[in-house]
Amino acid sequence: MKYARALAFAAVAGITIVTATGCSVARDQQTVGSYVDDAGITTAVKAKMAEDKNVSATSISVETLNGTVQLSGFAKSQAEKNQAENIARNTKHVREVRNSIVVRP
Repeated sequence: MKYARALAFAAVAGITIVTATGCSVARDQQTVGSYVDDAGITTAVKAKMAEDKNVSATSISVETLNGTVQLSGFAKSQAEKNQAENIARNTKHVREVRNSIVVRP
């Protein structure tokens, strides 16, 4: 059940990314191929966060541009912030991670 919920969350996140940021390709910020890759990376990171009980996937935003993952939002502890970064770093095709998560107890 937990896996099904994480998979559903990842699918919704992926659809949202594709529909909400479709204009970035039109502005020549990246190629269509890298845009699709970035959407896949974002979806994979969010799915892994949803599966991890130590990370609040709803409080952390994930954006990807040309393989660079930008994390933002709020964490309850430094450990949660570090875990979110580790998840992103260990996701396939991620080139760099920028962690702008703010720890707010």
